[in-house]
Amino acid sequence: MQSEMKQTFKHIILVLLGTLFVAASFAQQEEFFDPTRKQAKPKEVYNFSMNWRLEVGYAQNWQHSNTSNVMNPYLHGMRLGATVDFNLPMRFALQTGVIYAITYGSIEQHWPATTLEAQHADGDYIRHHVMEHQLNVPLRAFYRIPLWRELALFFYGGPNFQVGLAQPDYLQLHLSDSYGSVIGSKESLESMGVRTSNYDRYAVGDLHRFNMQLGVGGGIEWDKYRLQAGYDFGLNNLIKHQYVAKQHMWEWGWYVSFVYKLK
Repeated sequence: MQSEMKQTFKHIILVLLGTLFVAASFAQQEEFFDPTRKQAKPKEVYNFSMNWRLEVGYAQNWQHSNTSNVMNPYLHGMRLGATVDFNLPMRFALQTGVIYAITYGSIEQHWPATTLEAQHADGDYIRHHVMEHQLNVPLRAFYRIPLWRELALFFYGGPNFQVGLAQPDYLQLHLSDSYGSVIGSKESLESMGVRTSNYDRYAVGDLHRFNMQLGVGGGIEWDKYRLQAGYDFGLNNLIKHQYVAKQHMWEWGWYVSFVYKLK
């Protein structure tokens, strides 16, 4: 009988010790897991940081005027440069940088052929060549929307300060004698101030170098990579020397570019 009581007492002691061990293990945890309780999302802690990025892509500019006698070419080319993001709270950021763009375009104005020689050739036409070299300094406000893991969408907007470095311009005349007598020969056009040789429109004072633009854009981001597109609207008149009264010319442009984050 005594041996049975001792055995029972031992079992009780072991059960108590096991209960105390389990309770101590739970006590070491910060909190108990409750499957019915909604888990709180971790709070985003803001830490100031900067992201440096390289950008390369396609650019298209459009010079359009308010006068019908001025040809308005589309200029196609590329852009490349570097930007820096200043990260702000609530997924916002400010971006600036320096982006170089080079674009080229040509446009032709044709007239019906009036001679047999012109009919067998290209007819009568004037070909206008334009090339642009520009620096762009954007100041954009970014907003990022996380989607899944490293995948996110982003949108941005703000001014773009465009500075013209050079704009070579070349006017080629392909006119028969009949049209040349009406429109004017190369010498007569030059005497009226219409340049038919290669020249820089900034250097001779035809255009203002500074172009103030407002732009919007957006894209998709994965880890260090971004694919984005945007459009910039020119605000100020670029014509400095007016050949026609109240002549205005604006430059708008859109682009699509690939962006890589350095750090």
